[in-house]
Amino acid sequence: MEEDLVVQFSPQAPNERSGFMPVRLVKEIWREITFGVGTWGAFRPLIAALLAIVPGLYLGQHFNRNHRKGFDWFLLQIPLALTVILWIGLWLWSIFDAWRDALAFDPNSKVDPSL
Repeated sequence: MEEDLVVQFSPQAPNERSGFMPVRLVKEIWREITFGVGTWGAFRPLIAALLAIVPGLYLGQHFNRNHRKGFDWFLLQIPLALTVILWIGLWLWSIFDAWRDALAFDPNSKVDPSL
């Protein structure tokens, strides 16, 4: 039960025109600029990147309809922001603590003021 598979190609007339065609040149340049998906296809990544520049809102992900990712990244920044805030708070507290300990320091005393 052996069957032969036959493939036939119909000859097509070449529709390539010889010579310089300004319209074809402009169409090819436009296709290369827009990556073959139209004007919106070329500008969509630029707009998404410009929206993503806004810090903390993740508008680029929402623009690309990745709402879940944008929301998750928004929630992820909360603990990261808290660590920066806590670090700044700790740094400010250390400044105050050093100032307070310096006020209580007696150079003649042999007792450690931090005890």
